[in-house]
Amino acid sequence: MSRTMKARLAAATCAAAMTVAGGALASAPAQGSTGAAAAGTACATDWGSGAKSAPTMSWSQITNARAGRHTCYDRFVVDLRGTLRGYDVRYAPVYTEGQGKRVWLKGGADLRVIVRGPAYDSRGRATYNPRSKLNAVDVTGFRTFRQIAFAGSFEGQSTFGVGTRARLPMRVFIIKTTGGSRLVVDVAHTW
Repeated sequence: MSRTMKARLAAATCAAAMTVAGGALASAPAQGSTGAAAAGTACATDWGSGAKSAPTMSWSQITNARAGRHTCYDRFVVDLRGTLRGYDVRYAPVYTEGQGKRVWLKGGADLRVIVRGPAYDSRGRATYNPRSKLNAVDVTGFRTFRQIAFAGSFEGQSTFGVGTRARLPMRVFIIKTTGGSRLVVDVAHTW
């Protein structure tokens, strides 16, 4: 089998594993290792590590944040009430919303996730308020994620900081749900 065919087979295997895993946006980490990674096959992505952005603001309110482990990547999900239209996700320093204080994250790279929607309602009441802002989502045992922090919400936008093992390929997309939407950020385990 040629090198090209092997690479295509590896990419197809990883894509199939990602499609199956993509439906499971569970907040609890998956146990064990299956699929392409367990067989020693590399997971191929063409995601890159450059900024991903959609500039439109919305009044979709954050209600939850969670993470999951998958064969080829770690996944961070932000749940919102309403239709999210905008985000900005890039490797960059993370600062608190409104105060501008640096948020120091564990890991080799800081991934700044700006959600173009608030974490409060029209009366200013919090719709998302984690127990610990520095550890908003537990990522203990994850392969790529080292920390997820909530840097606050101000003037209609909210910021999360994701500490990653290194600057790795990532992708970002929005999923519409009944009565809401989800911002999904996947960070690959390898290049």
